[in-house]
Amino acid sequence: GSCDLLCSQNYPLYIRSVPTENELKFHYTVHTSLDVVDEKISAMGKALVDQRELYLGLLYPTEDYKVYGYVTNSKVKFVMVVDSSNTALRDNEIRSMFRKLHNSYTDIMCNPFYNPGDRIHSRAFDTMVNSMMMQVC
Repeated sequence: GSCDLLCSQNYPLYIRSVPTENELKFHYTVHTSLDVVDEKISAMGKALVDQRELYLGLLYPTEDYKVYGYVTNSKVKFVMVVDSSNTALRDNEIRSMFRKLHNSYTDIMCNPFYNPGDRIHSRAFDTMVNSMMMQVC
């Protein structure tokens, strides 16, 4: 699987792929999903402004993977790619993983030494993402 955070301009703030040999395929999948994310955001329109966070749900399934999306109120996009063969994973579990990701991202944003827009280099964030990836993969 893959876990990616992209800023509002769509450049990556954080990328983690497991297994790493499929990293390029995951990057491609994530970038192709951004059009779907933008479509869903524009379709939501004003509703997005009213909500504090937005779980976009399943963006699209492929033969090998399922791609899920989440957007914060500051338009930071979280994209998760999970193996299609993992049928035990429920929608509410994905939603709660995105909430954990969002909370950890908020902690990073609150760090006075973090410059918003820079790539995320945080051991605590890595640990949280790795434990989440173990559940998914």
